[in-house]
Amino acid sequence: MAVRGPLLKDELDIVIPTIRDLAFLEQWRPYLSPYHLIIVQDGDPTKKIHVPEGYDYELYNRNDINRILGPKASCISFKDSACRCFGFMMSKKKYIFTIDDDCWVAKDPSGHEINALEQHITNLLSPSTPFFFNTLYDPYRAGADFVRGYPFSMREGVATAISHGLWLNVPDYDAPTQLVKPSEKNTRFVDAVMTIPKGTLFPMCGMNLAFDREMIGAAMYFGLMGDGQPIGRYDDMWAGWCCKVICDHLGFGVKTGLPYIHHSKASNPFVNLKKEYKGIFWQEEIIPFFQQVVLPKEAVTVEQCYIELAKQVGEKLNGLDPYFTKLSEAMVTWIEAWTELSGTAKKSDATSNGSVN
Repeated sequence: MAVRGPLLKDELDIVIPTIRDLAFLEQWRPYLSPYHLIIVQDGDPTKKIHVPEGYDYELYNRNDINRILGPKASCISFKDSACRCFGFMMSKKKYIFTIDDDCWVAKDPSGHEINALEQHITNLLSPSTPFFFNTLYDPYRAGADFVRGYPFSMREGVATAISHGLWLNVPDYDAPTQLVKPSEKNTRFVDAVMTIPKGTLFPMCGMNLAFDREMIGAAMYFGLMGDGQPIGRYDDMWAGWCCKVICDHLGFGVKTGLPYIHHSKASNPFVNLKKEYKGIFWQEEIIPFFQQVVLPKEAVTVEQCYIELAKQVGEKLNGLDPYFTKLSEAMVTWIEAWTELSGTAKKSDATSNGSVN
């Protein structure tokens, strides 16, 4: 019997945003080392980032982003993990797995290590069921099927665009919840994957996420966050809301649940509160906006949908704060840069395997 190699080895890039050495990759070596990494270095571009030996990677810093995108570099956030979406733009692969540098390999209840990437790939390569909920969750998993009463005409499902993984140990809480539950840990392992139903939004977390770049990558923009912006820590959730309404419009699926990773450390709740403060109030209007947004039937590509969404953000959220006019313009700039550079980026544009430009 032939030995199976790494799944999608030549069709998937791993994108990591970081400000520090990537020693955490040593723990992930059995699972991630066969794959190509795109590392987006945030913060001081003169700081040298150490990557463990044996990994094939490109490393981009802020100077690279400015050089490659020119004036359009303004759409890439600075001093925020939202910078990762530059890596999505520079990839030429069909699939992306993005992970934070404080995420370790988790173990299931039996003590076995979880190959998170393999589970993400399984999710992405199996259909989703956004139009009719299956009470046994994912009917395509081994040992599961469609329940009685599930329409046979819908059992083929639709293509899966996004696989949203979860975390053990440090929960992904907002700052007020962190402050009232400073010692709480997430120890509950739920062995389930489900499709998020059409018309339902969710708070997407970017620390353990995979997606079909060719299918939904143009909408996977983490917005304007961090340095110079009035809000932070809403980057992944903004991308999730945008992606979900576009997936609903185009008939794509989004899965959540397995795989789990181990989130090793909590960020400072007081720093987080400063970043999140306005977002906590704004989200009470942002979420209804996304719940009510309607994309025209003429919008048949992700790019067309995203431009229309940017237009509506500018028109309907600018009264909330002038920031949303700026964000709307950045969304358009993102699509312009994506169209120009996605799939055409060259490895020579980046630091490769530790050799500085």
